[in-house]
Amino acid sequence: MDKNSKNKVHLCIVKKSLPGKVHLNFTQGAAVNKNFYQNPLAGRYAGKDMSYNWSPQKKHSTWRRLWVALAKSEQELGLNITDVQINEMEKHLEDIDFEETAAKEKELRHDVMSHVHVFGGQCPKAKPIIHLGATSCFVTDNTEQIQLKDGMELIKKKLLKVISRLSERAEEFAYIPTLGFTHYQPAQLTTVGKRLSLYLQDLYFDFLKLEKEIEEMPFRGVKGTTGTQASFLSLFEGDAEKVKRLNEKVAEKMGFEKLVAVSGQTYTRKIDYYILSCLSGIGQSAYKFAGDLRLLSNLREAEEPFGTSQIGSSAMAYKRNPMRSERICSLARYLISLPDNCANTHANQWFERTLDDSANRRIVLPESFLAADAILSLMYNIVDGLKIWEKVIESRVKAEIPFMATENIMMRAVKKGGDRQALHETIRKHSMDAVTRIKKEGKANDLIFRIKNDPLFDSVKNEIDGLINPEEFIGCAPEQVKDFLKNDILPLLEKYHKVLKETETDEIKV
Repeated sequence: MDKNSKNKVHLCIVKKSLPGKVHLNFTQGAAVNKNFYQNPLAGRYAGKDMSYNWSPQKKHSTWRRLWVALAKSEQELGLNITDVQINEMEKHLEDIDFEETAAKEKELRHDVMSHVHVFGGQCPKAKPIIHLGATSCFVTDNTEQIQLKDGMELIKKKLLKVISRLSERAEEFAYIPTLGFTHYQPAQLTTVGKRLSLYLQDLYFDFLKLEKEIEEMPFRGVKGTTGTQASFLSLFEGDAEKVKRLNEKVAEKMGFEKLVAVSGQTYTRKIDYYILSCLSGIGQSAYKFAGDLRLLSNLREAEEPFGTSQIGSSAMAYKRNPMRSERICSLARYLISLPDNCANTHANQWFERTLDDSANRRIVLPESFLAADAILSLMYNIVDGLKIWEKVIESRVKAEIPFMATENIMMRAVKKGGDRQALHETIRKHSMDAVTRIKKEGKANDLIFRIKNDPLFDSVKNEIDGLINPEEFIGCAPEQVKDFLKNDILPLLEKYHKVLKETETDEIKV
């Protein structure tokens, strides 16, 4: 590599960090060049595996694997392609000269052909049969589908980790009463675990959608310039059965069981829309969780992790801003917007192919996955270190529960012979007076004290404390949590227990 290569955006240094896998080192080369814009999703937020999945190295080495798969399959079906040619190609899957391909593309104005020429220069014996019968979308579309599938697998692993840890926290706090809110106004009690189970259920539904997209993901395969496979039919001298088997063989070699039945030059861009809609769903779920946590942080009932040396504000040293939650909301807002882009791309594809999708998809596909990846890393970090301040929660419950308990107190007094209408009117007056004391004077809620000292309630005076036990107001919340974990979450985690065991969680970068 020459001394100026660090100034070229397309030349990130590569290094071996896992067996059989090349990762881009985003902390060297182009990433440190202050004169070029660097995408913060890759450099600042997303994990290394997802960044690699959308890297030039992964993309173009996959092109070469596709050319090898095509050549092998054509050889197996009788075309004059030798083992020597295939072996030569296989020796150069990873060693891509990006400087040379950039120079060649500048000359040819065609990205695929620039790589064909450079690969052919490295493989002189194989040069005549590289890309034989194929059109550009053979490598571009199929590679993107591989990246989409691999990206979904990475998201699936991270989503499983979040679901697993969140299920533990939901169970941990299943019995802790907390004030529920409707319209962000005090409502009936729920439990901390029940509230967490609501976020968990959203992610569970997201996982099922993601799982389905992975299972049903079809491969474009070998289709030709307008999807008719005419060039391959010519190669095999009119043998349509061999063309069909070629399509199946290449798909199998690249790890796909299903194929797009019909296509133009490209696979239908509707597939992109479905996948990004799934990622958008994850963003929506994460935003809901993080948005609620920001509100709870203000109430001091719950907080995201806060480092011992972390600075909340450059001016106000006492602040503990929920920066992780805010970052989730910020990234999720972007992610949620992206399916509309894909919808428009699909709608605007003319006939068998137009190129107005290409530049757009180079941006939107990687960035959607990078954003989702970063969001899930942040969410795991928050859930894992989530702080629940039970005394603050208990204090707020005590302040609001007297109003909720009035109906129980009234009905008990009626059973003891009281007049329901008289009791109701008395409670109404005491409630109004207590609210006035709270709002105008800033004092504590004294409604229970007022009721206890009203002669109309003498018959139940000694029972009132038992009627305002918070655990009597949480309904079936704990049972709902336990049933949900047992019936839905546990089977999912058992199904993927090996994946969970092997999955590492990226440490958030900032």
